[in-house]
Amino acid sequence: MNKKIVLTGGGTAGHVTPNIALIPFLKEQGYEIFYIGSYDGIEKKLIADYDITYYGIATGKFRRYFDPKNFSDPFRVIKGYHEARQILKKEKPDVIFSKGGFVSVPVVNAASSLHIPCILHESDMTPGLANRLCINAAQKICCNFPETVNMLPADKAVLTGTPIRTELSEGSKQAGRDFCGFTDDKPVLMVIGGSLGAQSVNETVRYALPKLLKEYNIVHICGKEKMDNLKLSVEGYKQFEYVKSELKDLFAMADLVISRAGANSICELLALHKPNVLIPLSARNSRGDQILNAKSFEQQGFSMVIDNDELDEDILIRSIHEVYANREKYLACMNKSSQHNAVQTIIRLINEAVEKK
Repeated sequence: MNKKIVLTGGGTAGHVTPNIALIPFLKEQGYEIFYIGSYDGIEKKLIADYDITYYGIATGKFRRYFDPKNFSDPFRVIKGYHEARQILKKEKPDVIFSKGGFVSVPVVNAASSLHIPCILHESDMTPGLANRLCINAAQKICCNFPETVNMLPADKAVLTGTPIRTELSEGSKQAGRDFCGFTDDKPVLMVIGGSLGAQSVNETVRYALPKLLKEYNIVHICGKEKMDNLKLSVEGYKQFEYVKSELKDLFAMADLVISRAGANSICELLALHKPNVLIPLSARNSRGDQILNAKSFEQQGFSMVIDNDELDEDILIRSIHEVYANREKYLACMNKSSQHNAVQTIIRLINEAVEKK
């Protein structure tokens, strides 16, 4: 009998890429895969390359602050719930795997109402609001940090780590240089602003360009509509809104990475052994999970961390020089790290959920 699975999660790339990492392994196991996301979120764009049936549903955000949309979004969530329920009744999946994000809430709750087992994945140290709203409906909750396991029901929490896309480790340094048009042998600095962009990081990097370009080539993934058109022809500086298949080559080429501290992003940096400078989102603009993630990595010797509120051109340049000069020390700590075999563990949990059904 053909097994069916629905993957869900979206809003940012970090809520999608771990699902993508599972796809080839699920196909190997004989699963027919469907994806439920928002009508036009980043998840739709990212999943398009994988020959998977994609369903869009209405979504609403759960905010902790006042916004006029707080009055309309609950109705969008209710609409999304009914749409998800119709899709699940039509496709009859054996199991749901949810990476979180607000689109996942109606999907998981619709699945629960139809007695379809659900497995959640929480990347951050403290569970996000969307996942917290789904805990009761979940059979298992996969976690990235040991601290997270202690915050969740003991019979549901499993320490798995985050699935990393295997193709990320299969890039070509030369293909990356060709893609960016870098012809000299200066070390390469890779800046990842995040799929939604990171204005303060983007601006500070651009202020620092005259000094940094003397010593580094720079590839800058700056986020949707965040490119600086005045700097399109600056030699040694290449910008992209977002990259897909070429990302593996850019990672292979990079000697040092500047990034926000979303859990999926930093787990990829660790798995790929890339010395890095982390600039976590300020607690004023988030729930502070990136600060906790970054502190954990700094304490383990994997990263240098800059407080977003203290970020300026001089601190950034100094931190980059320091990490690059001490890159062997950071690499030694990364080499000692024991990575959890996340993909295999999660596939086992999915199979067990199907067998118990």
